[in-house]
Amino acid sequence: MARPTTIHPSAVIETGAELGAGVRIGPFCHVSAAAKLHDDVELIGNVTIMGDTTLGAGCQVYPQAVLGAPPQNFKHKGGPSTLEVGAACIIREGVTFHAGTDTSRGRTTVGSHGLFMAYSHVAHDCAVGDHVTMANYSGLAGHVDIGDYVILSGYAAVHQFVRVGHHAFLGGFAAVVGDVIPYGMAVGDRARLRGLNTIGLKRSGMSRTDLTVLRQAYRQLFAEGQSLEHNAAAIAQAFPDSALVADMVAFVGGRDKRHFTIPARGGSTAEDDDEG
Repeated sequence: MARPTTIHPSAVIETGAELGAGVRIGPFCHVSAAAKLHDDVELIGNVTIMGDTTLGAGCQVYPQAVLGAPPQNFKHKGGPSTLEVGAACIIREGVTFHAGTDTSRGRTTVGSHGLFMAYSHVAHDCAVGDHVTMANYSGLAGHVDIGDYVILSGYAAVHQFVRVGHHAFLGGFAAVVGDVIPYGMAVGDRARLRGLNTIGLKRSGMSRTDLTVLRQAYRQLFAEGQSLEHNAAAIAQAFPDSALVADMVAFVGGRDKRHFTIPARGGSTAEDDDEG
């Protein structure tokens, strides 16, 4: 038997909105005509769902969150654009996700099983992976790509067009203006690499052998005297059987609009990476 959908009498659900089975909409919510809420989505109260926004099954959205608002981008001409959120995300108080820009990607995507703490922000045309954690007041500017299992600590801010590789860690108040390699740990203003996200990788079940390989590859990748691209080619040859190293190499080869976040010259590389 299908689970009932419940809607508080004070909520406004515009004609055309699509609601799955078991959706629960609390008091004073507003859901747009183009919205799609999949099974078991819960809007606790005072939630605004704007425009062509899709929420995956089992998402839970807390009061004052606003999802799918038009982009804060002067290039947007008012044409159609979307926000797509995957399944089982927890979206806490005051979180904002904006739709894409009609002159760019046209959509913002957020993966599944994410935790978005109070007042975090995902801007237009971002692509956020699965199992991402954004702590309180952290924010992404437009066109940012965030890989799976990335953690942004409180107040971390990511510049437009930056890429952050999967399993990376951004420290509290980090101002990230360059691409962060997979598994990297970036801290400070302007952020620098402080080694690998070792604690996160251990928690994910990575073996000691794989961690050792990553440490060696990390040191070689950021060794001084050659370009990053040259060093990437060298570690690809040195560790031909490591899928982890291949991820790093592919990320470096996929350089887009931003420079790379690198260690401070003369500072630490991977020796202090247990601080993550």
